[in-house]
Amino acid sequence: MQTRWARYGAFLLVLLLLTACGRQSAVTAGGGAEIPEEILGELDEETLQDLVEEPKYVALTFDDGPRRDTTSVLLDGLLERGVPATFFVIGQQIPGNEDLLRRMAAEGHQVGNHTYGHTRLLTADPDKVVEEIQKTEVLLKELLGEGDYWLRPPYGSIGKTRAALVKTPMIYWTVDPEDWKVLDAAKVTEHVVSHVEPWGIILLHDFYPTSVSAALDIVDQLQAEGYTFVTVKELFRIRGVEPQAGCLYASPDKLRSLG
Repeated sequence: MQTRWARYGAFLLVLLLLTACGRQSAVTAGGGAEIPEEILGELDEETLQDLVEEPKYVALTFDDGPRRDTTSVLLDGLLERGVPATFFVIGQQIPGNEDLLRRMAAEGHQVGNHTYGHTRLLTADPDKVVEEIQKTEVLLKELLGEGDYWLRPPYGSIGKTRAALVKTPMIYWTVDPEDWKVLDAAKVTEHVVSHVEPWGIILLHDFYPTSVSAALDIVDQLQAEGYTFVTVKELFRIRGVEPQAGCLYASPDKLRSLG
């Protein structure tokens, strides 16, 4: 492994020099760099695959927190791994956990809105929909400052009429291991790792110890497979998609039906 990375480092140095000299290239790497033809033959197959393979980005998201014991452990694990995540928080959970929200923001995580009382927006009175969103948004702005706090509707559902009342993008998911029901870290991890794809959004809940354990195992396994974790907002930015208010996105490339 050391020899391989030594060759890789030497190759990057050569690549920089050749690029600076305006040399032509033949193969495009996933990060946008061009690999000169004359040195392709010097690379082993595994290293070449690493270089030309498209980057694999994924967003890890958490609902229903913050919760003092579980969210703290999760934040510790994410910090240790240098991984950002997105937390869709319930307004009722904020009082007494303000320091956790400040820590999320300070450590590069995205904070979003999951309503004040986890109300089912699909059937709620329109005035109640606005109230549930605004109460949490007010708390977040008082605590973290002005910002664009994207919404995840509880249960992932909201109708067209009520969606028109939402002033931010709304985020669904592509992978749901139902961790709140399974309560088994190994099963949750296996489900996510076997179903995830690049540009995906993983749904978990930082309210359960098993989910926190699974989340950190998922990070370790997917990083070993070449995935890079980013916030939901960063996922859209990298993909070049500008999300629109009132739209429900399963991923940057896929809209979810509003019913």
